[in-house]
Amino acid sequence: MPGAGLKVPLWILGSSLFGAQLAGILGLPYAFASHFAPAALIPALQAYRREFKPSKQLEQSYAAAGVNVFAADTDKEARRLFTSAQQSFTRMVRGTRGRLPPPIDDIESFWTPPEKEKASAMLNRSFVGSGETVRAGLERFVEETGVDELIVASAIYDHAARLRSYEILMNALHSEIRN
Repeated sequence: MPGAGLKVPLWILGSSLFGAQLAGILGLPYAFASHFAPAALIPALQAYRREFKPSKQLEQSYAAAGVNVFAADTDKEARRLFTSAQQSFTRMVRGTRGRLPPPIDDIESFWTPPEKEKASAMLNRSFVGSGETVRAGLERFVEETGVDELIVASAIYDHAARLRSYEILMNALHSEIRN
């Protein structure tokens, strides 16, 4: 049996209150999918912490949250990279999913105001900008939510730009740790 005897830690990943409550009742770590379902983030974290019962695996609550990060050398370039995700979420609203599209220069010409509102609501836990901009946003997020860990998603079309985004994020976070 794969994993037999390894004591692999169990987690519950959720995007609703049910998963949060279940993780709390079972005394498991909880990860919330706020990178695409941010509206329930705070209520889910509150429910998890309220319901948490210590278990063999975990003595106190431990929460992680998914966030979108689009980092680049400049805020402007990061906003351009972000248009791939914005287009993708707009296509979900339209019911026309597909592959991640390349970035565009003018996202406002792509979506209608109602599409923008819906897609932006699903993406409102996204951190877009230079290393300093992203670091400051993530610090505010951690302070607001009290999460113990972040799960970073970066739907960046170009592989080299995605790797650069992770590099910028790592450097920004490490510079804070060193200070």
